Amino acid sequence: MRSFLNTLLGWLIGSRPRLLCDTAVWRVGVGELARRTLGGRRESGAYLLGVELPNGAKRIQEFVFYDDIDPLALATGEVTIRQVALPRLWEHCRSRGYGVVADVHVHPAGYGQSPSDRANPVMPRAGHIAMILPNFARGAPAPGNIGIYEYHGDGAWTDHSAAGSKFVKLEKTS
Repeated sequence: MRSFLNTLLGWLIGSRPRLLCDTAVWRVGVGELARRTLGGRRESGAYLLGVELPNGAKRIQEFVFYDDIDPLALATGEVTIRQVALPRLWEHCRSRGYGVVADVHVHPAGYGQSPSDRANPVMPRAGHIAMILPNFARGAPAPGNIGIYEYHGDGAWTDHSAAGSKFVKLEKTS
């Protein structure tokens, strides 16, 4: 019965966003991603930490930058995270009461997934959301102008980029 009601409600009001983020948290996090590209000389990225809401959506509360967890993550110019660094991430999550709700990284030009992105998800578990910001995150990219990809396992992805703010909603919460 609940599934039928959720389906009916979805038809009436449209689908709810899967990810929510305060506009200020997004703006500061994206600005820091741009800064960490060193003027467009390398990629940068972050784990997006937050909480699951009662309606199943997830709220992004914090950006944790790859190179803060693994100082060598950006050393090659592309994002490479060593497994030995992940215990720091898990400890940070535990200390804040957050989980990893998505990840984000930047590309030099567009926001399409590279073969490396498709083959090496940052969080290789079904349901994980990976976002890609174009132009080294310059120009304050936001949903509607970013890549949004959902991992299903075994190399399978769904591209939600066209859904934009219907999938990832920025909102003023404070």
